[in-house]
Amino acid sequence: MVRSLWTAATGMIAQQTNLDTIANNLSNVNTQGYKTQVNEFKTLLYQTLQTRTTTANGERKPTSAQVGLGVRNSAISSIFTEGNMIASDRNTSFAIDGKGFFAVRGEDGNTYYTRNGNLQFTLAANGNMLANTDGLPVLDTNGNPIILGEEYILSRVSVTQDGELCYPDEQENPQSMGVVIGVFQFNNPNGLDKLGDSLYAQSAASGQPINEATSPNVERSKVIQNYLEGSNVQVADEMVNMIVAQRAYELNSKAIQASDEMLQQANNLRR
Repeated sequence: MVRSLWTAATGMIAQQTNLDTIANNLSNVNTQGYKTQVNEFKTLLYQTLQTRTTTANGERKPTSAQVGLGVRNSAISSIFTEGNMIASDRNTSFAIDGKGFFAVRGEDGNTYYTRNGNLQFTLAANGNMLANTDGLPVLDTNGNPIILGEEYILSRVSVTQDGELCYPDEQENPQSMGVVIGVFQFNNPNGLDKLGDSLYAQSAASGQPINEATSPNVERSKVIQNYLEGSNVQVADEMVNMIVAQRAYELNSKAIQASDEMLQQANNLRR
């Protein structure tokens, strides 16, 4: 009975983490580029009560008697399906149609990746720099910050689906500026380390970033100007998951209550 107390307690702890994950999904339902997270579980060790042996009558017993000791959270995985495209009036709003990520340079000098295309031009020492809402520079296909000279009217800059920046000539025909927004893929995006501010960091599990501009064997993503990628959180699914987690938490608490009552009955036998 003491075993059942600890087993049910592990279930309550696991479901609490599950509910934390669901709450995080719902809180980010309007976050650009956010990807739904799913809690995964695995069993704890099994305690062997009786090994494979023969019965008292000499009959062979093919299976052992093992009892589980509970559950734990094994991983919290992200679902990298695309979110809805949301129209935007800003010409520095970009959505990625495909598996790619934008690259930004952090304050520590490292490169981070994001699906949030809510970008803007900010003043830099030698012109106007394309950056995210936190002021981190967006990188081009060569890994350099994208900086335009002050002679350009920023509202007239357009971007092709290949991420190439263009500026109109005297005949108002868009001409390439020789700068391409960097878009990168990963063999295992679920292995990326999740950071704050919708950023991801490369890890050993994710593999090296694949530059779409220089890798002909990957399916290239499309950069869609005047659109933002919304969150892929499905509110109805998350509400169902919340009810399931709540019921599982309740059942584990009832198992603890039942174990407590059984222990109380056992203690009362001596009276």
